[in-house]
Amino acid sequence: MSDAVLAELGQVTQAYQAAVDDYDRETARLLGVNGTDLRCLELLVTGDELTPRELAEQLNLTTGSVTVMLDRLEKLDLLARAPHPSDRRKVTVRITEGGARRCMDLRMPLIEEGGREVAAKYDVEQLALVIDFLRTATDIQRRHLDRLRDQSSPHGRK
Repeated sequence: MSDAVLAELGQVTQAYQAAVDDYDRETARLLGVNGTDLRCLELLVTGDELTPRELAEQLNLTTGSVTVMLDRLEKLDLLARAPHPSDRRKVTVRITEGGARRCMDLRMPLIEEGGREVAAKYDVEQLALVIDFLRTATDIQRRHLDRLRDQSSPHGRK
């Protein structure tokens, strides 16, 4: 593969990532939350219930930070805590009906238009290739995220 094609792929990927970041920032602004709060809501919008510890692991936060975040999101009526079904010492966290609706009202126009436009432009084989590319790119991104998380910041924090 030519260097020019790889360079263009890198530029296009960066532009896509910037567009996603910008969209997420605006979504967070409209919900009245920060980026980490939005990521938490994304984890819960599928209907899954997670424990605060599971959220801490997935968001790479301390349990104390998660507690503060959950308090903030609960005050905004975006999520709710409930007793864990099998361990009375734990709680589970779920997105509220109103929170899910607010999130989906902001996301559905993008999802629907994107689905229509992509389906009209690409055939099944081409989409399979795109899916494979995105899975590969995601795996690479996650590996390098782990690499960065293993490094100390200039302030000595990991």
